[in-house]
Amino acid sequence: MLAELAILLLTLFVFQRVHAATGTDAAVATANARALQAVESALHLDIVPGMNRWLVEHPALVKPAVYYYRLYYAVVLGVLVWVFVRHAEVYRHVRRTLVAMCLLVLPVYWAVPMSPPRFALPGVVDVIAANDILGAHVSKEITAGQNVYSAMPSMHTAWSLWCAYAAWSALRVGNPRWALLPWLFPAGMIAVVFATGNHYVLDVAGSFVLLGLAVAVAAAWGSLSARRRGERPRAGRPLSP
Repeated sequence: MLAELAILLLTLFVFQRVHAATGTDAAVATANARALQAVESALHLDIVPGMNRWLVEHPALVKPAVYYYRLYYAVVLGVLVWVFVRHAEVYRHVRRTLVAMCLLVLPVYWAVPMSPPRFALPGVVDVIAANDILGAHVSKEITAGQNVYSAMPSMHTAWSLWCAYAAWSALRVGNPRWALLPWLFPAGMIAVVFATGNHYVLDVAGSFVLLGLAVAVAAAWGSLSARRRGERPRAGRPLSP
């Protein structure tokens, strides 16, 4: 248990420190955002302004959207603990997937800083800043552990996708009827990050790619660890993660 906690804390520490140090140039981030907007416009994917306007016009939904956006950390932690306690057979694989996802995204943030729609799109209302339950989303300034120019890919979406993947991995054998329900969580998060003006469509597409790469890295990591321990796959069964 202590080793698991150490791995996760180290990953979080590295992610926060490197994340805060990347993509600090607002001009570059804005230029990248405008280039991305041009691509989305050409592909007819520029739906964020319309969704943001719709949310602003329905104030009763603003607070739920803010809570959904802000409190997803509790879901990530809850899923991690639930899998560790109740589904040890998949825990190591999903934990490796989470670690890989956090580390794989850092070079992207360094190479492609990206201003979110709330900074780069005229007319987009910064819904979270105006109603933030944590009081931490107002400024465009980069503070310790925070980088506001890291819209690509959307980690809110990526972490919610990880939650769904972890729950699906745990449930798909014993409870296949329930295994698809966890995917409603990232579906809701995608709607929220669009409506609150925090991410573009292609940011979300990048999150799916990130999860896919992280799953592949975790699988390779598990196979390598098994070979080092001298384990061999049983007939008809893959190597344990």
